[in-house]
Amino acid sequence: MNLEDEISKAIGAHGMWKMRLRAAIDSGKADGDPAEVAKDNACAFGQWLHGATITPAMRASADYAQVRKLHADFHKCAAKVLAHVKHGQKAQADALMASDYSKISSELTTAMMKWRTAGR
Repeated sequence: MNLEDEISKAIGAHGMWKMRLRAAIDSGKADGDPAEVAKDNACAFGQWLHGATITPAMRASADYAQVRKLHADFHKCAAKVLAHVKHGQKAQADALMASDYSKISSELTTAMMKWRTAGR
C-alpha cells in the first residue's frame, strides 16, 4: 500500500479508538491490556510506520518524525485511559479523554493529513 492509502486507513482506525475507549469508560470494562495498547508498533499503521517499506527519504522527513512521535504519544495516552478504566477510575479516564487524548488525537490526525498531502 502507498503512503496515501496507509494514512487514510490509519486515520479511520485511530478514529475508532475514540469509540472503543468511550465504550470502555461507559461500561467500566477495559477490552485491552494497557501495556499492549501502549506499544506504537503493534497496530497495522505502527507496523507499517516502523517497517521496511518506508524509504530512507520518507524516514528523513519532518512529517514522518512528527507522525511517528504523535503516534507513540497517542498509544501511550490510550493506554493511560484504559488503565484508569481497569482501576475503576471513570472520572480520571473521562478527564484524560477530554484533555490529553483529544489533543493528541487531533494533532496526530492533522499531522497524518499533512504528511499525506506532502507525499502526493
